Amino acid sequence: MTTTPATQASAHTLWLQACSIFLCAIVALATLDMLAKDLVARHPAPLVNLVRYGTVLLMAVVLMHRRGTRWRLPVAHRRTVLWRGVMLGTVGVTFMQALHTMPLAEATAIYFLSPLIIVALSPWLLGEQVRAPQAAAVVAGFVGMLLIVRPGGALPLVGTVLMLLAAGAYAMLQILTRRLAGKVSMEQQFAWTALICTVMTVLSLPTAGHLDWPGARDLALMATVGALSGIGQYLLIEAFQKVPASSLAPFNYFHLLLAVVFSVLVFGQRPDAIALLGIAVIGCAGLALTLPVFRAQWLAMLAARQAHR
Repeated sequence: MTTTPATQASAHTLWLQACSIFLCAIVALATLDMLAKDLVARHPAPLVNLVRYGTVLLMAVVLMHRRGTRWRLPVAHRRTVLWRGVMLGTVGVTFMQALHTMPLAEATAIYFLSPLIIVALSPWLLGEQVRAPQAAAVVAGFVGMLLIVRPGGALPLVGTVLMLLAAGAYAMLQILTRRLAGKVSMEQQFAWTALICTVMTVLSLPTAGHLDWPGARDLALMATVGALSGIGQYLLIEAFQKVPASSLAPFNYFHLLLAVVFSVLVFGQRPDAIALLGIAVIGCAGLALTLPVFRAQWLAMLAARQAHR
């Protein structure tokens, strides 16, 4: 099949739309993290997650009803959808618990090891060969993590382990989302993930100990966290339906930048020089993996525009 300049221009217009959607998702999710960090200082993480995912589930039910979408999943992709929900639920449980004890910037930087984890696991999970530059980026990313954590003192061990679990679960989430693109509707992915996350949160409630129902202000903030979570996840799915996840990956690191800004301006938690170096190493390692794909997309888009003229 011959690809015409008009077809190429249309494809890259679609990519630009996906980039805009993805950036909106990043802003929503970074703001969610900031509000969640504030809330878990006053309330148990499972309670915050319960209101969060309850709100997302309500949004999903309304969306499914308005779109007339069936809950029944295609048999061939049922297991993948369910595992995707488990992975996001694991992210929610572990990330929230870790935020209780860790600064936002450092916690988010460890979380952003996930693209590097994907590369490290890709020979087994995706059947892809890891080249030497990719392997070097993975090693550099984990060195950056050690600069942040500094075993023996800088960050709490339990929080660090929880955030590493969150990063691993998020890496698996991205792999599963890639597999579902174009095969299961956005509404079904969104709704089933919300349902599974809610069930996992309910199961985690016994770990919270005594629960006091929040006041009106904090309850509204928790519901806002839920709304941002729902909007962010839906926008991510929509962006990945339009273009491959790899072509959007560099924009993930805008989330890391926002986390550092929020950590300093909102919480007054300024990473020290060594931690900032570790954050920069992780960011550079991730960008080294993702920028070549972005550059190829950008050059192809420019070529398509010139050919279309």
